[in-house]
Amino acid sequence: MAAFRGARQVAFAVISTTVVLVSVFTPIAFLGGDIGRLFSEFALTMAAAVTFSSLVALSLSPMLASQILPSNHSDRVSFSRGVDWLFGRIRDFYIKTLRGAMRHVWLMGLLFGGILGGAYWLFERIPDEYAPKEDRGAFYLIVNGPEGASYDYMKDYMDEIEQRMMSYVESGEITRLLVRAPRTFSNFAIFNGGIVINVLNDWESRRSAWVIMDELRKQLSDLPGVKVFPVMRQGFGRRIQKPIQFVIGGGTYQELAEWRDILLEKINEDNPGLQGINWDYKETKPQLKVVIDYDRAAQLGVTVEGIGRTLETMFGSRRVTTYIEEGEEYDVILEGERSDQQTPADLSHLYVRSDTNGQLIQLSNLVSLQEVADSIKLNRYNRVRAITIEANLKDGLALGAALGYLEGLVREHLPAHVIIDYKGQSRDYKTAGGSVLFVLLLGVVVVYLVLAAQFESWVHPFIIMLTVPLAMAGALLGLYLTDQTLNIYSQIGLIMLVGLAAKNGILIVEFANQLRDAGREFDEALMEAAHVRFRPIVMTGITTAAGSLPLLLSSGAGSETRTVIGTVILAGVIAATLFTLYIVPVAYHLLARYTGSPKQLTQQLERELLEQENRGR
Repeated sequence: MAAFRGARQVAFAVISTTVVLVSVFTPIAFLGGDIGRLFSEFALTMAAAVTFSSLVALSLSPMLASQILPSNHSDRVSFSRGVDWLFGRIRDFYIKTLRGAMRHVWLMGLLFGGILGGAYWLFERIPDEYAPKEDRGAFYLIVNGPEGASYDYMKDYMDEIEQRMMSYVESGEITRLLVRAPRTFSNFAIFNGGIVINVLNDWESRRSAWVIMDELRKQLSDLPGVKVFPVMRQGFGRRIQKPIQFVIGGGTYQELAEWRDILLEKINEDNPGLQGINWDYKETKPQLKVVIDYDRAAQLGVTVEGIGRTLETMFGSRRVTTYIEEGEEYDVILEGERSDQQTPADLSHLYVRSDTNGQLIQLSNLVSLQEVADSIKLNRYNRVRAITIEANLKDGLALGAALGYLEGLVREHLPAHVIIDYKGQSRDYKTAGGSVLFVLLLGVVVVYLVLAAQFESWVHPFIIMLTVPLAMAGALLGLYLTDQTLNIYSQIGLIMLVGLAAKNGILIVEFANQLRDAGREFDEALMEAAHVRFRPIVMTGITTAAGSLPLLLSSGAGSETRTVIGTVILAGVIAATLFTLYIVPVAYHLLARYTGSPKQLTQQLERELLEQENRGR
């Protein structure tokens, strides 16, 4: 009978909590991009697990309790009686302090406001990034030589780099070393790049990859002819890219180069921690620019088209006609001798005919040559001329802070029409934050509406939802104290806290409504609900916090991401459990006194309808 009555008493709370948790996890399954692929299965798994656990809690658990637990309190072991005694003493202290909080409501209001202010302060100061840096057991060394460098030039430096890295192979920290030059597998004859792929030993047999990469960065910085940048490929993205991919556009390539130089100058003056800065527009490819003397050409009767045709034909090639032979059509192409296209002096051997008198005029009398340098490629991004500045991040500098620093430089030192955009991980960071924030807000709204439908009230769900900012504040404090960041993993953990924190408020508010339905006075029902629900709230909080400890204590592959989620859950649940025990009863005392429980409202409505019928008769 006790098992039946206990299950009946908590049935509504179990069902309500289950619906809330499913409502929180379901929107995560509809996230797009990399976040959706990462967390959709997790969200659906959690929703299914919570649903099945609620069925077990309402059926199998009461049956097992009726068969296993002793029916007489005196039959319990001493350990169980000791736990009961400890919980009793803590509960008595809690009820005593809660009565004091009820008498000083303004003090609890200040406490709640201080927690909200502290949460905002923490949110502004915690660095944010797309994903935490992971030691993935392998990293790359990107080697860049000067433009136009030959294979033999790069080979000497790659051999030197390999020789210097053999000490790590001999010590066992690196198990495999692959050196390649050139770096790319394309058909272009570009030999000024190289790559070194380093496969590390197991985590227990070496130092952190970030320590090794920092050492190599310092050891290889003295190579005079090349620049070496260690890069750790992260879990998102397919290319080997640096985390900073900052794009500027909106002007000609000459203007873009000037803007780039301004940014690089300002970065060199006050660098917050950008390392291995590089860009994709380098004016290192030599070119000859042909400048036509239009006035002289007009005086001699030579058209610009004639000059262009001559240069096209003699230094390139031009299709002039086609002919057909045995049913096949062939192109007729004119081009000059390759031996006459070697030096700028070959222009003096070319002549162009005047349209006025038909004389041949030496082409060198009509044009002049200018030696210029330009980039080997002219990049566009989103159909706009653009230059991409890329960089690594020094330890302690978050991606969000670095991008904010570059955006500030653009706003302060560049024209207003400059276009800013992002690539790679920087773009993922900018786009993912908005989607996760939307899901978080959507989860809060959905949970509130679900609770409103279950409690048939707008006030009771509001009281329950006050637990959410308390949990958020605790999670942010945990991230701040452990020097971690706001990223997609910690944000997913915050979404989970919406459901985990609401559970505490549901236990108190729902039981207080039950007692009011049974005829208890408002204050008596509230204190009884806080007294009875104290132990379930504390026990569920302890078990949830204990379940996050393996995430905090984990090591090896992927431990960085697990640690973030574990920190959010542990700190958030502890804060929610501690403050919920006071904030929710005080809020219920202030806001719910004249609302009535759902059953009371139904009974009052029935009485009013009955009175109206009697008056009508």
